Amino acid sequence: MLSKEGYPTIALVLTVSILVCGFAYYFLDHWFAYVIYAGMGTLSCLTIFFFRDPDRNIPEDENLIISPADGKVVFVKEVNEEVYLKDRATQISIFLSPLNVHVNRNPVSGSLEYVKYHPGEYLMAWTEHASELNERADFGVLHPSKTKIFFRQITGFLARRIVYNIKEGDEIKAGERFGIMKFGSRMDVVVPGNVEVKVKPGDTTRAGESILGEIKAKSSA
Repeated sequence: MLSKEGYPTIALVLTVSILVCGFAYYFLDHWFAYVIYAGMGTLSCLTIFFFRDPDRNIPEDENLIISPADGKVVFVKEVNEEVYLKDRATQISIFLSPLNVHVNRNPVSGSLEYVKYHPGEYLMAWTEHASELNERADFGVLHPSKTKIFFRQITGFLARRIVYNIKEGDEIKAGERFGIMKFGSRMDVVVPGNVEVKVKPGDTTRAGESILGEIKAKSSA
């Protein structure tokens, strides 16, 4: 299964590959044409591979915080979250390499109260300041327990486009697809003190399946 957001890019790469291979066939030396064929074929396969969108087995417990992205946990740290939670919280940062699935999924169910896109730079996504300086999209969701959860798509050095299809006022469901980040990036999930964090730096995650934390009590916020 492929991500629908990838169809235009895949079509463009395949079209360019066919044209380049046609040019090589008619105008280049025989041996060099085969090099071109191999290069264009590899590029096409890598593009299709990048936009894969596998189904996932989504946990049914609504109190679980589910990973919104495939990747590796690079930070679990205490922060002052001043955008949506406006309180001390724990930030879980997941780095996506170009080989990871880049389709993003909702970490929790609830009412989407906050959405904001920020243009910015393209620092390496695993650096701490990427969440402050890079191009990003912020999301704040109110869980049915009245717990506020904040999450963020962040571009990286290779990622040059954030795509999301949710907006303020939407009722979102945990594990459902909501967007994609193209070609290497980072996802942050920020949770309040009543969430028990279940991951640590170095852990690998799968979007829609891996459990990042569990809501233990109603938030006082």
